[in-house]
Amino acid sequence: MRVVLAKPGLDGHDRGVKVVAMALRDAGAEVIYLGLRQTPGQIVAAARAEDADVIGISVLSGVHIPLARQIREAQQAAGVDDIPLVVGGTIPAQDVPALTGLGVRAVYGVGTPIADVVAGVMALNHGALNGGGQ
Repeated sequence: MRVVLAKPGLDGHDRGVKVVAMALRDAGAEVIYLGLRQTPGQIVAAARAEDADVIGISVLSGVHIPLARQIREAQQAAGVDDIPLVVGGTIPAQDVPALTGLGVRAVYGVGTPIADVVAGVMALNHGALNGGGQ
């Protein structure tokens, strides 16, 4: 399973996404961490180039809804809107329906046990769902 992780926007705190990256790697996923300040277009281009099974973004700055919308639009434009998008970070519970309405497959707020994040992401193995992957 191949997972692309990124920090979109101007948010400069990446400790949480690095913990998730290591936990996914330890669970057997190949993790491509793009780093800080990635644009939605960069994230989607990397996911397409890396043949990603899942895209994960971490957002602490409060702009998770517009960023998720922009990523989903970029996915549609690139023809990879079937790659599941997951969002983690400081996500108020009242914003979860808006995110899932955009097509976000899972939302992991602050305090979600890392084992739950790993299990949820691993269950979204896009390649396996489409006949490929591990």
